[in-house]
Amino acid sequence: MNINPILSDIKNRSFKQVYLLQGEESYFIDTIADALEATVLDDAQKGFDQSIFYGKDIDMSTIVNAAKRYPMLSDHQLIIIKEAQELKWKSDTEELLTKYLEHLTPTTILVFCFKHGKFDKRKKVYKVFEKTGIVVDAAKLYDDKVAPWIGTYVKNTGWRIHPQAAVMIADYLGNDLSKVSNELDKLMLNVPKSQEISMEDVERNIGISKDYNVFELNTALAKRNALKAYQIVDYFVANPKNNPLVMVIGQIATYFTKILKYHYLIDKSVAAKELGVHPFFLKEYEIAARNYNRRKTFDVLNVLKETDLKSKGVHVPSNFNNEEILKEMVYRILN
Repeated sequence: MNINPILSDIKNRSFKQVYLLQGEESYFIDTIADALEATVLDDAQKGFDQSIFYGKDIDMSTIVNAAKRYPMLSDHQLIIIKEAQELKWKSDTEELLTKYLEHLTPTTILVFCFKHGKFDKRKKVYKVFEKTGIVVDAAKLYDDKVAPWIGTYVKNTGWRIHPQAAVMIADYLGNDLSKVSNELDKLMLNVPKSQEISMEDVERNIGISKDYNVFELNTALAKRNALKAYQIVDYFVANPKNNPLVMVIGQIATYFTKILKYHYLIDKSVAAKELGVHPFFLKEYEIAARNYNRRKTFDVLNVLKETDLKSKGVHVPSNFNNEEILKEMVYRILN
């Protein structure tokens, strides 16, 4: 999801008359809406020509009547409907909106923030949205896309981040981009712009251990470093809130799925692109592929599948706890 062209147009005051911001990833929706709110009107104009509505508290006729008005103190009127999925989207209200979209008030900028799902593309009003304005499909990022997104986010603000540090943050925080961006903003306040953000900076400012995280566990497993792997497991057991078992299993499974994919690549020169990883990490995947042939990699994925079931209480001895489950998993991967 690249919203930078939209943000660039907003910055240059090239506005669309209608925005339908919809999808699962609230971060993209909020970022565009916030950019419009910060740019279209100045503070003096907002009191007269800006309206912020919430879907559960408003009806379509009120929105359309507001949209038909002309601005009082500026060239534009800005109307933002937050939580637009809470509106009563009935056939008569949709028809009311459709008629407005077909005869837009040229000075009104109308923004619908439709979160936590996609607007029904089969509806007539959706097709009119596409024709008269801009529709943004704010999809959730896949886990393997978060680290590259972090690199781009940091670069766009003028900082630099080491690839390992980006992966470390992505592994720890997951794909909740609002949470990730908040942590990155705080991190950049504490690291000079001239300095590349390192794993040590992440550890110091976000509270992630640079030595004891899933990223390092994957590396230890890839290199068959049993001592390091068990040290990390011990740390996870001592800090269960920061390292939930299901998350650990899922991230290791993602890692070994990429190792399996690496085995089946005919052209290894495009491995970084095909695996969705930074070229910096390719050497590690080469090592892992040597240490885990195709058959063993399949075996590891089966181990992880069984471990996932055990973590959910299926086929697990009554005396087993998370420590036993983790240690058994690591032992079976390494042996």
